[in-house]
Amino acid sequence: MATFASMAIQRICDPMLPELSRVFEAPIGDTAQVVSMFAITYGLMQFVFGPIGDRWGKYKVVTLATLGCCVGSVLSALSEGLIFLVLARVGTAVSAAAIIPLAMAWVGDQVHYERRQETLAQVGLGTMLGMAAGQLFGGLLTDTLGWRWAFAMMAVLFCVVSALLWQHAKHIEAPTESFVATHSFFGQLLQIARDPWARSLLSIALLEGACVFGMLAVTASHLHHTHAISLTLAGGTTALFGVGGMLYMATAKYTIPRFGEIGLARYGGLTFGLSFLMIAFTPWWPLAIPACLFAGFGFAMFHNTMQAKATQMVPTARGTSVTLFAGALFFGQSLGVLVLAKLMAYADSAHVMAWDALFVTGLAWYFGYALIHRNASHADHA
Repeated sequence: MATFASMAIQRICDPMLPELSRVFEAPIGDTAQVVSMFAITYGLMQFVFGPIGDRWGKYKVVTLATLGCCVGSVLSALSEGLIFLVLARVGTAVSAAAIIPLAMAWVGDQVHYERRQETLAQVGLGTMLGMAAGQLFGGLLTDTLGWRWAFAMMAVLFCVVSALLWQHAKHIEAPTESFVATHSFFGQLLQIARDPWARSLLSIALLEGACVFGMLAVTASHLHHTHAISLTLAGGTTALFGVGGMLYMATAKYTIPRFGEIGLARYGGLTFGLSFLMIAFTPWWPLAIPACLFAGFGFAMFHNTMQAKATQMVPTARGTSVTLFAGALFFGQSLGVLVLAKLMAYADSAHVMAWDALFVTGLAWYFGYALIHRNASHADHA
């Protein structure tokens, strides 16, 4: 539920952008700051929460972070201007930055590698459902009650989740793998920076964030402007990306052994690319419905494999390494949102999305190639 809420608050502004542009009388490139500044802050805070989680306890930090997100959501709902809303989103991102990465790292502590990708897929149901819910309710509430009610809903949700986490804290068992941080704050960062595989994985995550999440942020706007459909329909269609991811998570028990990590990366990227080519060029918008669903399924195949590898980059600094992975992902997202929003002001949105889709496909196949040379190494299971 915490990862659900964290992903929902990240994606809830995507379908709001045209309405925020109208309400605040600002270009959509300016209103896109509610997405891009969130992502930038989210990325920066990874340098802080990784070492904190390794030392103070990942579960405890996640619990406190949900309370911070509740406060940030309330301030977002009360915003009277675009600048205040952007600042409120930045404040929310400060806390949200801890939730998903430290949850992943906590799974890494609790579960052996042989079952870790399957377990991450189960936990990832919350993340993917949150992605779908954020897109759907962001558009639905903006079209009906108003955009402020979307943030009010998130404030209530974070309050409930924080209470539940606090209630269940006493039932949490000690990690099955006990690693004690042996380096200082900067020592842990340097330990990861010196690892070639860690550098490669972080670079791929940066590019993935820019291409995938950057394009996802503008998909609803593309459908709204190209096909003249409502924000509710555009947001609901885009939300199927998260549903597709959920479908993968639900079938991961069978999909993972069937394709293996290399196959998951390659065919996941190919599925994503073909699906977004359909979204970009379809003359009939209902075809975007199955395309978004398949795009989410393909992305989850690729991304879940990367997540499993991220939990094992540097086991002695797992919290730090996983939060750096998330930081690279969301730095890429902030870059992607800004670049794609600007490109779509000068070029046709369909062509921008098509080139982006082709690049993601190539990136996934490169990741598969990298895994061939490292996939069976004992370091992954250390």
